[in-house]
Amino acid sequence: MIKLLLAEDQGMMRGALALLLGLEEDIEIVAQVGDGDAIVPKALETKPDVALLDIELPGRSGLDAAADLRARMPGCQVLILTTFGRPGYLRRAMEAGAAGFLVKDGPVEDLAAAIRRVLAGERVIDPALAAAALSAGPNPLTQRERDVLAAAVDGATVADIAAKVHLSPATVRNYLSAAIGKTQTRNRMEAVRAARQNGWL
Repeated sequence: MIKLLLAEDQGMMRGALALLLGLEEDIEIVAQVGDGDAIVPKALETKPDVALLDIELPGRSGLDAAADLRARMPGCQVLILTTFGRPGYLRRAMEAGAAGFLVKDGPVEDLAAAIRRVLAGERVIDPALAAAALSAGPNPLTQRERDVLAAAVDGATVADIAAKVHLSPATVRNYLSAAIGKTQTRNRMEAVRAARQNGWL
């Protein structure tokens, strides 16, 4: 039996996935979680073979949890399943050690097959997303630029951003300016939007 941990914040979707995957003869759902902070503790407790993670979760993102999970449980394969098929997300998932990346609009049979394939050591990536990621190129933003943009998401002032990321206001302005230039936008809110659309945040 393949032991599976399922992380999805939408209760109905999580329940439907658990029900459908539970119908597979060789898959057993050993844990279901609704937020990113619960992924690693639940995985350490239940010892899944595969962790099926959504990206956008309350608490930690599925991408952040994937990196920690791979470091703490290297035998557990991570498969990202998301609504957001953004090239930047795919790159970040691969950097975090994920073995697969699929979007939610595929058939459940493909998902079950992908679970078996990542457990067998294969990489499973949505073909359309792989092509888009190759054409999009790498993320041009540094980690600090991403941190500053992430802190600016809700329209925070430069002073608020500086306090949140523990930098001076002048340094924050420099990072914002660099991010605006790299995203080829006119202001920080457009830069945030562009970075999100590309999966860089």
